[in-house]
Amino acid sequence: MSRRTLPILKRFLSSPTAATRSVTYMPRPGDGTPRPVTLIPGDGVGPLVTGAVEQVMEAMHAPVYFEKYEVHGDAKSVPPEVIDSIKKNKVCLKGGLKTPVGGGVSSLNVLLRKELDLYASLVHCFNLQGLPTRHQDVNIVVIRENTEGEYSGLEHEVVPGVVESLKVITKFCSERIAKYAFEYAYLNNRKKVTAVHKANIMKLADGLFLESCREVASKYPSIQYNEMIVDNCSMQLVSKPEQFDVMVTPNLYGNLVSNTAAGIAGGTGVMPGGNVGADHAIFEQGASAGNVGNENLLEQKKANPVALLLSSAMMLRHLQFPSFADRLETAVKRVISEGKYRTKDLGGDSTTQEVVDAVISNMD
Repeated sequence: MSRRTLPILKRFLSSPTAATRSVTYMPRPGDGTPRPVTLIPGDGVGPLVTGAVEQVMEAMHAPVYFEKYEVHGDAKSVPPEVIDSIKKNKVCLKGGLKTPVGGGVSSLNVLLRKELDLYASLVHCFNLQGLPTRHQDVNIVVIRENTEGEYSGLEHEVVPGVVESLKVITKFCSERIAKYAFEYAYLNNRKKVTAVHKANIMKLADGLFLESCREVASKYPSIQYNEMIVDNCSMQLVSKPEQFDVMVTPNLYGNLVSNTAAGIAGGTGVMPGGNVGADHAIFEQGASAGNVGNENLLEQKKANPVALLLSSAMMLRHLQFPSFADRLETAVKRVISEGKYRTKDLGGDSTTQEVVDAVISNMD
């Protein structure tokens, strides 16, 4: 064996997917037809990282094409033509939308979830080979109810200086998010589902959520089920995150838990995610913290595209293009593992374009 071949062989053997499938994926006739995807670049670094996805999709000749719409977080509503596009295409890829703090402006992220009934948010938090973290063996999927709870948007001022904000929990929404979590665990060979709650204080609201989870759990005897109060869960996450597998949560807790889990596993810049309902799905950076970046990142063009690239791999699987998803995910993981091209949040100084070029060059 020549000396020149050794590095190539070494890289192949160390690749996360060195072993190929022995049983092929058999598509249905017409499955290779290019699919339209609604694209919302969003605010801040959003256009930079969605542009990265566009480049990679073009380079790998993925069977998707984008219908692009300009939407910004300070708008009062999502334009009707954007909603119509998502309803027609069924799938959307989105950069971060900045929600102004206070001022009575509604979050467009929340409006999109409610308009399209994207009731399940999924964030996958896991260790990436070559990326040092405090904890190893982290592989957590946080499934969060997306349409009610503290994000119901039912707030009003009772009298000057007194504001009432309503938390709404329903049997219907609690049951369907529990079903989704257990179905996800069943289909992905996951062993345990943990329900996160505060039923010791919010006895009726979170009590109803737990009741629904228990009823659904009884129908999946092969999957272990446990419950954890949210404050204890936060402590357990930062001390022993490897104990968690799938977590199912009401709306607010899920937002906090997913960002915490992402920080433990390597940072929000590398964690994929999406929002799904019965008919539509929107894919975006999994953990919301930092998804619009800051002015320095934008000026220097050094935003991390990894989270959205991995979310795009999730999108490709959702569209039943598994081979393209595998190629994209493998290339991203190779770049992280090699460590030569990393953005500042991962300890490097690479630009977004340098990471994109590295991913494309690592495509099989």
